[in-house]
This record gives sequence, structure tokens and C-alpha cells, in this order.
Amino acid sequence: MNDPRRWLQPAPDGSWPIEVLLDEVPDLIFYVKDVQGRYVSVNETLRRRCGAQHKRDVLGRTAAEVFTGEPGHRFNEQDDYAMRHRRELRDVLEMYVGPQGEALWCLTHKLPVVNDDGVVVGLAGVSRDVPPLSERHADFARVAQALAFMHAHFARPLRTSALAAQVGLSEDSFERLMRRVCHMTPKQFLLRVRFDAALRLLRESRRSVADIAHECGYSDHSAFSRKFRAMTGFTPQEYRHRLQHAGRDD
Repeated sequence: MNDPRRWLQPAPDGSWPIEVLLDEVPDLIFYVKDVQGRYVSVNETLRRRCGAQHKRDVLGRTAAEVFTGEPGHRFNEQDDYAMRHRRELRDVLEMYVGPQGEALWCLTHKLPVVNDDGVVVGLAGVSRDVPPLSERHADFARVAQALAFMHAHFARPLRTSALAAQVGLSEDSFERLMRRVCHMTPKQFLLRVRFDAALRLLRESRRSVADIAHECGYSDHSAFSRKFRAMTGFTPQEYRHRLQHAGRDD
């Protein structure tokens, strides 16, 4: 192996040497898929999060077969779109529901894999957990006021331009600063705040879905339910029932 770039390619036995490195990164999911969207390489983090006992239980299957519900189908649609349109998908905010009903947020990056003839033969991707927000970040003070405003008023329609004006920045400068400090755009951060609140209210209260939707910035509870299912794989009612059932099992 004189060319170190060959380390990024499958070995003669079909294994991927890069997995050895990425198996040791607990907050990052790595995968390679063929043109049909079937996994041909995964790291340990993906194996653990989908609940498989062994990597071989994942290989050869699509995301819809590995991740149950709406998220699996959404991942398949993303894969198909990226490969069909030769489009790189960068920093797509996604959410998984943890075993206690908590939100696990990540940013996904997918890239079509092209052979020497220019034909798309698969897809490589990573999903990294959104790191906790640190007040020790050098630029945290510059966005603190806008973050506090989003947390206090997330039920209201909030425009990025208005949030940027609060901290005395242009919209573009504010978005770059948010990416640097929070690893998300202002819209992504607001979506996370709203859904964290919705999950908490569904877990800890008996309020109706319509009330929760309104409190979390949605005037139409049907639109909220559709977005909730797209993000979590469950309707709000199914999510609440799932937690109640899990509590009885404990």
C-alpha cells in the first residue's frame, strides 16, 4: 500500500481499514452505501445506535430496514436524492429519539461516491452529534442575548434578521457566528429549542397536542404533527404512548 489514499478504500477481504479509526469515535456515525442504498461499511457507533448486535446484521440492508419508522425512510430518500442528483448534503440537522425519550441531535453530511468513469456507485456519509453549547467559547457573549431571546420567545415567529439586529450584526455575519459557536444556523437552533420543549411537554404533562403545538410556535397542530413525525419517526401521540409503555415495562 504505497499510496496512503488506498487506506480509504476497501481491502481485498472486503473490510474498510478506515473503520478501525472511526470505530473509536463515539459521537460520530460513519457509513458507506452502494448505489441501492445498502450499507457496505459502518462504524461501531452506527451499529450501537440502531440496536444491532453485530455489524454483519447491518451490512447489506438499507436505512429503512435498519432504522424503523419514518427516519429510516427519510434517510433512504436523502440517499436517493444525493446520488441521483450528484448533490452533496452538508450539515443537515437531524434528530434521533433516545431510550428515555430524549432528543439526540446530529448534523449529517453525505457525499456521492463516483468511480473513474464518472458514474455514481454509492454514497459515503457521517453524522456527528451536535456538541453541548459552551459558555466558555470565545464568542459566546456575542450570541448570548439572541440565544436567550430564542429560549424565552420560541413560541413567536422569529426572523433571523431580527435576531441578528439584537446583537448588532448583519444576517450573514450572525449566521456565521452561530455556526461557529453553536454549530448550527439560527433556524436550526430555533427548531431544536422548539422540539426540545415539545418533547419535554409530551413527557411531563398531559396537555393536548394542539396546546403543545401552539406553545412551541405552530399555529396549526396538524403541521406540527407532520413535522414531529418527520423529525422523530412518531406522531406526538405515538411518542407519548411509547414513553408510557416503556414506563410500565420498567
